[in-house]
Amino acid sequence: MTEISSQHILPHALPVPAIKKLAGKRIVLASNSPRRRDILRTIGLAPDIVPSTFAEDLSPASFANIHEYPVATASHKAIEVYERLVAQDPDNAPDLVIAADTVVLTHAQPSTLQTDYSLLPSVGQELLEKPKDKADNLRMLMDLNGQVCEVVTGVTLAYPILTAPGYGLQSIDERSLVHFADNPQHILEAYVDSGEGIDRAGGFAIQGMGGILVRKIEGDYQNVVGFPMASFFKLLDVLVEENDDFLEV
Repeated sequence: MTEISSQHILPHALPVPAIKKLAGKRIVLASNSPRRRDILRTIGLAPDIVPSTFAEDLSPASFANIHEYPVATASHKAIEVYERLVAQDPDNAPDLVIAADTVVLTHAQPSTLQTDYSLLPSVGQELLEKPKDKADNLRMLMDLNGQVCEVVTGVTLAYPILTAPGYGLQSIDERSLVHFADNPQHILEAYVDSGEGIDRAGGFAIQGMGGILVRKIEGDYQNVVGFPMASFFKLLDVLVEENDDFLEV
């Protein structure tokens, strides 16, 4: 295997066109999430870590389709970091800013494979943010217990272009269904007391002890962790194949 030498490309990265195009480029992750950082490192990317300062104060109620909410938040994060870094040091501007936002929705739609959601019965989906405290964490887990929730991650890439506003955006959203086991309450209480879920959307961490609460996942496991690795890699591949100017500005 040919090794690609670059500050942000690790030796084990696959030498495919998308990775080769990133060699020598400044890659930035607009998040301090260790989970997203580690997932990117799995595919051989070691971006600079520059957390976004976007307030994440968009109103979910303002979106006709709730799945657009994490994409919009990710886009705001990407733009904020891109514009800030360009203003700080135009000579060291980022070539690619990666931003993501993951949300948990109750009462999931029947299938992640259904693309036309307008054909499905209208189902109210509650957005689960990070728990306010342990009591709120337990409430969330009691609601999810024995049920199915939907984990949606919006990913936005920002990169330089020659026309105004000076950057282009490409976004995707990935949806996975998480089926919770019918757990006895003492297990839920013990998990809440561990504190693991207090800083996680939906109040659980599937890659940690929270995995004992879940019996099945439909879709991308990495998406539930916080970053849809396969879809992100495919997006890069498509951009390189279909856009001759991508990462050339």
